[in-house]
Amino acid sequence: MPPAHHPFDRALNNLVGWLARRGVSLAGTAELSVRGRKSGEWRRLPVNPLPYEGSPYLVSARGHSEWVRNMRAAGGGRLQVGRRVQEFTAVELTDEEKPVVLRTYLKKWGWELGRFFGDVNADSTEEELLAAAPRHPVFRITVK
Repeated sequence: MPPAHHPFDRALNNLVGWLARRGVSLAGTAELSVRGRKSGEWRRLPVNPLPYEGSPYLVSARGHSEWVRNMRAAGGGRLQVGRRVQEFTAVELTDEEKPVVLRTYLKKWGWELGRFFGDVNADSTEEELLAAAPRHPVFRITVK
């Protein structure tokens, strides 16, 4: 079973999302809501927004997942911690723009999500991060 679909991961994601909706952010987590590209219904999951050089970023540690495909179609979504809901637009970074953001993300979140990056970590070379970039979509978000 892939790590993203492991029952423990699902249970943990449900708990973290539930806590975020109630105002408890574990180490900066928030709940992402993005409209489904086919259903149009809001889909929710916990994420780790990364503040970097004045903008928040969303990094998909698990690759080209459903939320990534929905984000590409919707062009934005909502982040929620407790009652605070921020609507945003999203722009996907090119692979060439990703290494510095991936390195920063792995410095902050590698302890939790590093297993999804294989041999790549915060100390990897630029070339290694660039080679991993196509597997990990990154979005710069702008709060409305």
